[in-house]
Amino acid sequence: MNTEEIWHYTAEAGSLIMTWTPTIVWAIITLIVWLRAIKWIAKIVNKWFETSKLDITVAKFLSNLISVWLKVLLLISVAGMFGVQTTSFIALLWAAWLAVGMALQWSLSNFAWWVLILLFKPYKIWDLVDLQWIKGHVMEIWILNTTLTTLDNNTAIVPNGPIINDNIINLTTKNSIRVDVKVGIAYHESIDNARKVINEAIQANTYIIDHQNNGIFVNDLGESSVQLIVRWYTKPETYRPAYFSLTEDTKNALEKAGIEIPFPQRVITSKK
Repeated sequence: MNTEEIWHYTAEAGSLIMTWTPTIVWAIITLIVWLRAIKWIAKIVNKWFETSKLDITVAKFLSNLISVWLKVLLLISVAGMFGVQTTSFIALLWAAWLAVGMALQWSLSNFAWWVLILLFKPYKIWDLVDLQWIKGHVMEIWILNTTLTTLDNNTAIVPNGPIINDNIINLTTKNSIRVDVKVGIAYHESIDNARKVINEAIQANTYIIDHQNNGIFVNDLGESSVQLIVRWYTKPETYRPAYFSLTEDTKNALEKAGIEIPFPQRVITSKK
């Protein structure tokens, strides 16, 4: 490449930079400003939905849908600033959507199940549910899946298809959930005395509700202990702390009363 060619290409590059720099700068400014504006609009829409009587699940979906569509329109507008034909761009997006849809027929079936979830409402946002053997609070109900926050604070994403085809256990509809704590006492201890001291200890527990349906029962006669089951009711949102608190209260009450909590023992004899 000679000097003349180098100057020619350099001049063309400079011309392109001078031509497109204002457009690129303006496109970046447009993106920054409108992305912030869309975020602000989404917040306003969310607040409006919260004050309306619209179901929270539908409200969240509509809010997300509006945000996505505004971002798509922004993308099309920015593409138009670079000379891209918006009609062709829209057609390309639509064709891509159809192609993805054909490739992901299973996902489309999940979309159909999502519609059924919205119609029949087996659960809603914030409900404590048991889906596909996963127990947690419903955080989002998306088109393809449902997002749960499990009791140990993990995020579980469950496809809508398997959910609708399996058992759905909603632990929130009754506004209470039963907490079962199992504990063993020695055979020589009094069951009535153990029941009394446990009951007295947990009556003051602030997590407990519905005292009339609570109780302490003999659950099993084990090899080394009489197993009691302590059944108390609490609110769905306090299930985990209630379980830990009741377990601790039960153990402390028996220990304080001098009631033996045995553990499995094995005696080995040997012949000399």
